[in-house]
Amino acid sequence: MNLPILLLILPLLSAVVIHFLLQQKLANVAAVLGSIATALTFAISVSLLGANNTVDLFTWAQIGTFQLDIGLQLDKLSTGMMIVVTGIGLLVHLFSLGYMKDDGAKARYFGNLSLFMFSMTGIVLATNFVMMFIFWELVGLSSYLLIGHWYQKDSAADAAKKAFLSNRVGDFGFIIGILMIWGLAGSISFDSMSIAAGTPFIGAAILLVFCGAIGKSAQLPLHVWLPDAMEGPTPVSALIHAATMVAAGVYMMARFFFSIGFEAIPGCSADTIAYIGAFTSLAAALMATQQDDIKKILAYSTLSQLGYMVMAVGLVNPDAGMFHLYTHAWFKALLFLGSGAVIYACHHEQNIWKMGGLFKKMPITGITFLVGTLCLTAFPMTSGFFSKEAILHAAHDKPFFYYLALFVATLTTFYMFRLIFIAFFGDAKDEHASHAKEVPLIMAVPLVILGLMSLLSPFLAKLIPSSAQFTPETGFHMNLTTGLSIGAFIIGLALAFALYKGKSNDPIANNSLMKVFRNKFYIDEIYDALVKIFQDLVAAIVHFLDEFVINGLIVGGCTRLAQGAGKFFNTKLQSGSLQNYAFLLGAGVIIVIYLVTFL
Repeated sequence: MNLPILLLILPLLSAVVIHFLLQQKLANVAAVLGSIATALTFAISVSLLGANNTVDLFTWAQIGTFQLDIGLQLDKLSTGMMIVVTGIGLLVHLFSLGYMKDDGAKARYFGNLSLFMFSMTGIVLATNFVMMFIFWELVGLSSYLLIGHWYQKDSAADAAKKAFLSNRVGDFGFIIGILMIWGLAGSISFDSMSIAAGTPFIGAAILLVFCGAIGKSAQLPLHVWLPDAMEGPTPVSALIHAATMVAAGVYMMARFFFSIGFEAIPGCSADTIAYIGAFTSLAAALMATQQDDIKKILAYSTLSQLGYMVMAVGLVNPDAGMFHLYTHAWFKALLFLGSGAVIYACHHEQNIWKMGGLFKKMPITGITFLVGTLCLTAFPMTSGFFSKEAILHAAHDKPFFYYLALFVATLTTFYMFRLIFIAFFGDAKDEHASHAKEVPLIMAVPLVILGLMSLLSPFLAKLIPSSAQFTPETGFHMNLTTGLSIGAFIIGLALAFALYKGKSNDPIANNSLMKVFRNKFYIDEIYDALVKIFQDLVAAIVHFLDEFVINGLIVGGCTRLAQGAGKFFNTKLQSGSLQNYAFLLGAGVIIVIYLVTFL
């Protein structure tokens, strides 16, 4: 069996063995097996760097001239992405060995992690849209299982269902888009999907395919599932909702755009994608400024950064979007695992206003979390600085996107250092925070490794010959844009310091506008109202049809007709009166004579 096939099969075998053979009593063996399988896939991914070939597995279906092949596509884009998936997956597995050590369903957790790794690998290595869609749905299933890991909690079960249903809405448009691309290009294979510029309906097809990315990458208006998904275990948040699953939409669009050619993309469709990404980035950043749950802050930050990436794709610069995806994956995974360490040390407390003083008590966690924050806020010469600069340069000729991106950068610095000043500095605001201590080594080592990767990723990216051009030079040019970017960082830091340094409560919490941000623009409430209104309306219509049309007129009418006929023949004709019987006999004879004579 060659290495690409092993890369796909290993996590599947791990998932099957864990789920069917290693549940309950062998939970520790299941955890180790899942971790070893992921380590092997990471090693294989490293060995495949620079590969450029397609591995044909089998022909799944053939209808006339249409042939659907299942295979693995190894090129600069997929092999670079696999380093992110398997590298962060391995560190999340190691962190989970400590974080989930006392969980009663540890075997199920690691089995579902392996299923997720298999599904994500299939998306990255897919040779065509149908294969990608199959694994796309498997990612949805595995994320549903992981988000709802603690399904005994209503909030976790509801969050899993919300994620699953929200993604199905986007996937409905995605599959229609795939069918349209097949009709327009005559192929669904990425290496033969060339479409001429000006092809009719190509704009609509692109936007329908983008619907899949709106769901998976949590863009407006289907963004609502991602913050709620924080109900899952924190390592799941790091793996799925920071680095891999939510990035699948961006990866898919980059793969799609590279396949059809940039010249085939209509300007109106590209602008629509860019606007959706831009507004998602802005709205999520504003929401993050007033969240008090440490994981929710990071969740809205992820939404905002995904909006950045999607905006870059819409600006027909998927290189910049993929560069930011690559750097963001490492430091956002670091921040989520860091938040998991904080939650673990504070006895599962997630409210930042009940923390404080953690930097001294948890130095490894504090330093690595600060490193992740500096990268996310694009502190000069960190990884986030280079990739954000690439996006700013991509937007340079379009002032709306350019200045919106700068404003979002300011907000990012503001809400992240708000978190830092409240949770890590000042006095402990709760008994749990005052007794917090550093996490075990098995959890601290992944933080250190992710911290190093967060700093070095743009430079190590030179070793990954990806078509996304993962190099610092892509994003760094000392000019006005760089100066404005540094200025955005300074303004955000100054505002966070002035408002939150040494504070024990939020000084702007009662501001009316802040309440709107804290309540996420009331979008969830609007959705609840719309669902209730339309659900009640549909229920009322169905009730009317059931009670008055079906039961009242059709079923009930037939029943009453049969009852009336039976009653008539029973009471009128079968009355027992000889006079009536003689009259009916005579009438019958007359009718028969008439019919025989005149017909």
